[in-house]
Amino acid sequence: MMSDAELTQTTTKQQHPISLYLKVWALLFVLSTLSYLVDYFHLQGLLRWSLIVLFMLLKAGLIASVFMHMRWERLALVYTIFIPPLVLLVLVGLMVSEASYIFALREWFFSLPGG
Repeated sequence: MMSDAELTQTTTKQQHPISLYLKVWALLFVLSTLSYLVDYFHLQGLLRWSLIVLFMLLKAGLIASVFMHMRWERLALVYTIFIPPLVLLVLVGLMVSEASYIFALREWFFSLPGG
């Protein structure tokens, strides 16, 4: 059985300083502000979507790593949670590429004379 000193020492090692959470909260606020500024300045096209997705991924990464405590988990658990969605994103990218190819092929085929 653990003594009171050992129990206190064990529990204090697992607590994170409140300043860490406040810094992450402030960084999330800044990233959200930057995300809103993308629309405020009427950015268009690939730049707009790239910035929105970048800010979204940064915010999601901060939330998962700090507030969901993934930063302090074992690497095997982190891989178990994050690798399947990444694989799905790769598959979605492949499907987008294939869809663009099929769309271009259909446009070409239907533009042929007699088609």
